[in-house]
Amino acid sequence: MQFTAAQIAELLHGEVDGDPQVLVNDLAKIEEARSGTLTFLANPKYTEFIYSTKATIAIVEKGFEAHRPIPKSLTLIRVADPRMAFTQLLERNYQLQYEKKGIEQPSFVSPSAKLGKGVYIGAFSYISEGVVLEDGVKVFPNTFIGERVVVGKGTRIHAGVKIYHQTVIGAQCVIHSGAVIGADGFGFVPNAEGVYEKMPQVGNVILEDQVEVGANTTIDRATIGHTIIRQGTKLDNLIQVGHNAEIGKHNVIVSQTGIAGSTKVGDHNQIGGQVGIAGHLHIGNQVRIAAQSGIGSNLPDGSMVQGSPAFAKGLYDRSSVIFRRLPDLQKRVDQLEKELAALKAKQQD
Repeated sequence: MQFTAAQIAELLHGEVDGDPQVLVNDLAKIEEARSGTLTFLANPKYTEFIYSTKATIAIVEKGFEAHRPIPKSLTLIRVADPRMAFTQLLERNYQLQYEKKGIEQPSFVSPSAKLGKGVYIGAFSYISEGVVLEDGVKVFPNTFIGERVVVGKGTRIHAGVKIYHQTVIGAQCVIHSGAVIGADGFGFVPNAEGVYEKMPQVGNVILEDQVEVGANTTIDRATIGHTIIRQGTKLDNLIQVGHNAEIGKHNVIVSQTGIAGSTKVGDHNQIGGQVGIAGHLHIGNQVRIAAQSGIGSNLPDGSMVQGSPAFAKGLYDRSSVIFRRLPDLQKRVDQLEKELAALKAKQQD
């Protein structure tokens, strides 16, 4: 989409210095800008680029004064805070990418599905019986949504997501491509002959409002009851959440972490990449777990741990220093043993 300098200035409550009808259709850094793009100048270190930039529009501070001629093709928009103004434009540009409505073809939408206002369903998507998509839900192409799934207002489901039956997703969630929500939990029981038989997984998954699920992340349905991700929690790419796990509010969990079944994670935790958390544990609130840690026991509120098996981070750091010095320490121990043996030999003489 194209916008004039006048339209942009109105949005930012700025003043046009130049041609108000000049058009731009993209954003760029000032040193890399080309014709048809909009840029900004906020850091004095980049002032020199204002005299050579190929941008069509530049956002500058109201009091900006050029000390030599700027390009004749450059229109300025003067605002109180250029960085904040450019951030507003980035947010608006981001929103415009997802302002789609209607049902693209080919796609299948069950006659029993209920669609709210402003819903978008991309081509090659499958919306099953009894699905509820509330107002403003965006379902991008090649997505499968199973029977009786409920998706809350304003949630965005990116291309290629698979959502199994009876999943409940709250409002303003974001589900990235390749995520699988509601697949069977890993439930197998050995019989008398040692053959593993599948235990039916008849529960579901619940994502509360404002949850974000990264690309290729998987969240298993409960055996009975619910697997729950609570409000505001953000899951990175390539995360596994096991059946009947419960993750609290406003956690951030980094890529390649695995949380085994029936573990409960509290609120406001930070969990690093490649962390493994065993099943049936309780992780408290405001816990910090460093990358590549292995958690095999409960962690109380406020814990900060590292290692595999994980233990207190301060102790881990001190132990790491000693570990790196082990070869030198071994030499010193060997030397002390030789000296001790020599002393004993003299005493025996």
